[in-house]
Amino acid sequence: MIYFEHMAKFLARPLILVLIMSSFPITSFSAANVSTDSLIEESSLVAERALVHEFMSREDVRVEMTAQGVDPDEALSRINSLSDSEIQKIAGQIETMPAGEGVVGPIVGAIVTVFIILLITDLLCLTSFFNFTRCAR
Repeated sequence: MIYFEHMAKFLARPLILVLIMSSFPITSFSAANVSTDSLIEESSLVAERALVHEFMSREDVRVEMTAQGVDPDEALSRINSLSDSEIQKIAGQIETMPAGEGVVGPIVGAIVTVFIILLITDLLCLTSFFNFTRCAR
């Protein structure tokens, strides 16, 4: 009888510990196949987020945002909170926007075009606009 009491005291603490630990819910992990499409989509989302962050960190963009009265750091924090579809839309607009297009380019192009047209018409003796041209006749 003393032997059983001694064994009961010896085994009581580990058994209580096992009982307590077994009462906690056990989370199970499962492995599943990952499709190539989901991996490509995930990597493209990461690339698009990087593109938007790179665009927002450019100095000319930050200067223009400050000129428009927008805090660049606040805009960047708001971009971080955008959903994946919104980031895809913005990244698509960044990639399709014309680079360096402004007012100066079309004006200079129009002036050069008018100059060339007047020069050709002067050389063909249709007009006499420039003093430095001679008629082809």
